[in-house]
Amino acid sequence: MNELYTYVHEKFRHLVTAPNDIRIAFLDEPRWIGYDIAKDIIENLVSLMNKPKRPRMLNLLVIGDSNNGKTTLIRRFYDLYGESHVDSHSNGIRPIILAEAPPSANEKELYVSLLERFYVPYRPTDSLVKLRYQTIHLFREYKVKMLIIDEFHSLLVGTPRLQRQVMNAIKMLCNELQIPIVGVGTRDAIRVLHTDPQHASRFDVAELPTWKLDHKFQQLLFQFQSVLPLQNCSNLQDPALAAKIHTISGGNLGNVHRLLVACTVEAITSGTEQITLAIIEKHSWVQPTQGLRKIIG
Repeated sequence: MNELYTYVHEKFRHLVTAPNDIRIAFLDEPRWIGYDIAKDIIENLVSLMNKPKRPRMLNLLVIGDSNNGKTTLIRRFYDLYGESHVDSHSNGIRPIILAEAPPSANEKELYVSLLERFYVPYRPTDSLVKLRYQTIHLFREYKVKMLIIDEFHSLLVGTPRLQRQVMNAIKMLCNELQIPIVGVGTRDAIRVLHTDPQHASRFDVAELPTWKLDHKFQQLLFQFQSVLPLQNCSNLQDPALAAKIHTISGGNLGNVHRLLVACTVEAITSGTEQITLAIIEKHSWVQPTQGLRKIIG
């Protein structure tokens, strides 16, 4: 029977006839949907990570609107290439350190955030110099090849002096360890780089733009359809459905995902077993700004 549901990826085809609660629970699991720009950025990251060490490593800033897939992309890259392991000499290896920027520009909090990723004892009350030394030591000991800092735009919070200090700390880590550093954040993160022209010259910028209503967006919807365990094909790439989904989501990837999950749950619980135009319109509340205007109005 599974061969009937060819519009669903073969890995998930068995779920089409599963009980409703199992199918709905499946929708809440994190799942990677590959698309061209994301694949290009991941290839760029792999290339950066494998470059030989040198005094001035090239860095990368990945930017995009909030909820547009930046963190999902970075975590996908981390899952593929950042797994901790033990080498032939029984040494622990951490190829990638993925940390979150502190909530404001603060050099000491930056080191604390990085130290947390190693799961080793440290004292947050230690001096800045000692925390800096311990951070550098652990990066070397675990042979880290790349540092990724998510929520990079948070470094804008604080005085210009504190912003310069934390960016100088990042530059020092790059120089001292000779590894690439990747920042991930909203477009505001670009302003962080301009605290000093030297910072801007060290970073390339890769953007995850919002989606336009075109054949690539239709292809994205076709890929989404392959992970939705419905018993009837929804043909999400149909121009009318694609246009409505794009209007509601604003081309924001996170909004697209949220909308399609809500519509799939409706299709399962109602017995429709496919996403229709009426179901999509019923869930137009998914667009946050529209919902806010309705509440205010």
